[in-house]
Amino acid sequence: MKTKLLFFALFLSSLCFSQLDEKFYQPGKTMKPIENLKFQEFSIPAEKDTITGIFIESNVVPKATVLFFHGSGGNVSSYTFMVKPLADAGYQVMMIDFRGYGKSSGTPTHQNIQSDGQKFLEYALSLPQTTGKPVIIYGASMGSQIATHLAKNNPTVIEALILDGAMSSHADIASHFSPENAAMIQSIPFPYSAKEDVKTLTMPKLFIHSAADKMIPIAQAQIIFDNAPEPKKFLTYEGDHLEGMVKNGSEIIKNIEALMKKQKKL
Repeated sequence: MKTKLLFFALFLSSLCFSQLDEKFYQPGKTMKPIENLKFQEFSIPAEKDTITGIFIESNVVPKATVLFFHGSGGNVSSYTFMVKPLADAGYQVMMIDFRGYGKSSGTPTHQNIQSDGQKFLEYALSLPQTTGKPVIIYGASMGSQIATHLAKNNPTVIEALILDGAMSSHADIASHFSPENAAMIQSIPFPYSAKEDVKTLTMPKLFIHSAADKMIPIAQAQIIFDNAPEPKKFLTYEGDHLEGMVKNGSEIIKNIEALMKKQKKL
């Protein structure tokens, strides 16, 4: 996981007044073996490119569909350790690789990830396997930004939002790693941020973060949490970045179940 911080080191040497897309996204093309999960691959046209992903089936009638957005490095195969507990607990999971990641073509930018995320959501909702089932959006690390943005733009079709190892904004995480350039970074016009998008979200929200996260400080997730209206819950664990499902998976699953019950009462 620590190698994913490479883009922050590169960030220091080439700050400029742009959205610096290439410093935030470090796609991995090599697919790892996906074991002990029943899945199908899918692809979605996106202008001149194709975005791809996997649909992980549950062994029982699924309780809900989880749309999972991974972090800045790797690809869907790098993050299956986070979603296997969900599949085992009766959720079907769809994972997306944005442009440039895994088998997807093209190059990722803040803007095309935004449009690709919407295409992915609409594709997921069009499938017979998802019809009539609640939809949960799960954003991990860098994926927290597009996850929250999609929830803001599609509130009527999203039952719950989960943010795991979340950063408050692109500008905030860049400022954390380059504090001497913080004033300039904060002036960069990034197109969306979780800390702002979350302010209108009334669906149940679960925040998961390591108390000692060395990649994204827990204070950044706290900013989003503080900006979020109720209902919401903040769950901490002892471990490294994005290790919650490994260290405390049963507690996370229990809290997701509570989210769904809470949504039914709203």
